[in-house]
Amino acid sequence: MVIPSYWARERKASHIEGEAIYDHPTPLDSNGTLLRTIESLKILKDKNFQLVIIIATTTEDINLEAETKVKNIITPALANLGINILLFTPSKLKKIYNLLISHGKEDYIKLLKLHGYPNIRNLCIFIPHILESEVALLIDDDEVFEDPFFISKAREFIGKNIKGKAINGVAGYYTREDGDYHIKKPFKDWMRYWDQFDRMNEAFDKIIGTKPRLKETPFVFGGNMIIHRNLFTTVPFDPNITRGEDIDFLINAKMFGFNFFLDNQLSLKHLPPPKAHPVWLQIREDIKRFIYERAKIKNQEELIGVNYVKPEDFDPYPGSFLKDDLEEKIEKSSQLLSRDYLLAGDMESSKEALNNISIAKTYANLHPNPFKSLVMLQKKWKEFIEFTYKREIRFDIKNIIEKESEYEIKPAFHNQITS
Repeated sequence: MVIPSYWARERKASHIEGEAIYDHPTPLDSNGTLLRTIESLKILKDKNFQLVIIIATTTEDINLEAETKVKNIITPALANLGINILLFTPSKLKKIYNLLISHGKEDYIKLLKLHGYPNIRNLCIFIPHILESEVALLIDDDEVFEDPFFISKAREFIGKNIKGKAINGVAGYYTREDGDYHIKKPFKDWMRYWDQFDRMNEAFDKIIGTKPRLKETPFVFGGNMIIHRNLFTTVPFDPNITRGEDIDFLINAKMFGFNFFLDNQLSLKHLPPPKAHPVWLQIREDIKRFIYERAKIKNQEELIGVNYVKPEDFDPYPGSFLKDDLEEKIEKSSQLLSRDYLLAGDMESSKEALNNISIAKTYANLHPNPFKSLVMLQKKWKEFIEFTYKREIRFDIKNIIEKESEYEIKPAFHNQITS
């Protein structure tokens, strides 16, 4: 089980250009939600797993403070937890960099970064690979376990077959504070065209709300995702995506012939803090991701080992945002959002909302062929994984990950490959 924990400067500090953007990183002068997530693990009947917490920060300036903060938060919870916790810190990542450099493998460094959601997700699968895990379970630090049998359910199908299809990945889902899985947002005029929440709820009803328990899914949740070793040693998360790296990973997986299913009995309660960024910025990040993913699908080529996918394969969500009417959705919703800001007297946000239209027109030029980039990335990832299969390399990286320091809690055991 891997849980990334995101940290930012103290609340009074302003965001600085170039710092990583996350939905709700915990300010250093707050304790955040991590302890709540860890304490909820006590309910689990099956605790035979290694827990890894990855410390990610919006800026390197606060790395050591964040490491100390996380240790101080989780230490009181250890006595009655019965689970071994291992911290992965920015300082450990630098040691891995130095190791790769010493072997003349500097080009692999770009595959391991603690900046941006997809890069951090790649560490969420790289660390289980090094620790010789058969399965990686990705969880977020703003969730709560309520099902005592969650782990046994998570293990139940992964790596098996259903109707001749290998179960390479299993997605659980989120429930909200009221126990419902639907997204509930007050309707605004701009949502008539940017109908993201409606399409998401439609997809949830189709996949979560119906039988059978396990079915192929067009969407996944990054904070409730089980990935088999066969998949995570073959396909990485794409670091060029700005957000929505979980669904983008699903698209990548399908392109390379892997199958994702959703288990409608595998839920976590999602209790996120309020998002710190304005609506126009949240939409902008989604615009970038959909433009990028649509281009990835449009630029597909016939290659050995690669499957052709269509936007319709991901209907109703995200498929409805991967089609030719995406520009119309962007333009009309941005105009209405801009008007709403203008009526509220927020001139700056009104301009930023309109700016989303021009950004959408130019963003595709920044990544002219995402499919080609993905193929090259996947090849590099497989080479890297093969390199780390060398006994001495794996031993050295594993030693870095496990090595005890003043910031860390010594692990007692590690799951081993079972097949």
